[in-house]
Amino acid sequence: MSQPLRRGTVRARWRRYGERMWTDAMHDNLDQIRQVVAAEADAKGSRDIVDLGCWDGATTSKYVPDGCRVIGVEMSAEAGQRAAERGWKVVQADLNERIPLEDCICDVVTSNQVIEHLSDTDRFVSETYRLLQPGGMAVISTENLASWHNIVSLLLGWQAFSLSNVSALRPGLGNPIALWHDAAILEDRTGWYHQRIFSYRGLQELATAVGFTEVRVFGAGYYPLRTSVAHRDPRHAAFITLVGRKP
Repeated sequence: MSQPLRRGTVRARWRRYGERMWTDAMHDNLDQIRQVVAAEADAKGSRDIVDLGCWDGATTSKYVPDGCRVIGVEMSAEAGQRAAERGWKVVQADLNERIPLEDCICDVVTSNQVIEHLSDTDRFVSETYRLLQPGGMAVISTENLASWHNIVSLLLGWQAFSLSNVSALRPGLGNPIALWHDAAILEDRTGWYHQRIFSYRGLQELATAVGFTEVRVFGAGYYPLRTSVAHRDPRHAAFITLVGRKP
């Protein structure tokens, strides 16, 4: 076997392994969001939920309890239409801008893997706060810049995994085992690129700066170990989920 072919085989194996780890971590991440939202709904009878960046609603439906009234906010009109087919109200909006919804409109605001795609994260978290009723809860989940797999990538001189999705010219930029490395370039990936990646403390401090209290951060995914390890060390987890309350 030639050297280039051998290297390609090794990279392919690492990517397949990475895909399995990512799938397990995301499953754990969504389960944590579901538990937090369900507990809030049960404790307070909170049934009005706004999901920011709902896409087609498929992922949102995995963490929103049955019987909740959902308003989805989505930039893509096509994806938003598919979410609306689930019986939800869907508002098309750029999440870098003011969201066209009233103040204090809901009990819970959720957002999964969205904030990293935005340029105006101050606005996004402030809008999350504005939409909540007093006592309402925000649940914001994102990738973690301080995850061990990102740290190791930087030590190798590679682009961090979470910042390899930044170029329209080269998917998986600067990281040879990134899931998107050498993938075909899609013509329209508007809104898919990563803009800002937060660490545990960075996301926590942004939330408190906006005014959230009772801030907690959960972790999911701990490559290459089991995802449950992240429950004990969320600071280095693959995904972090912030939970904060509007006083």
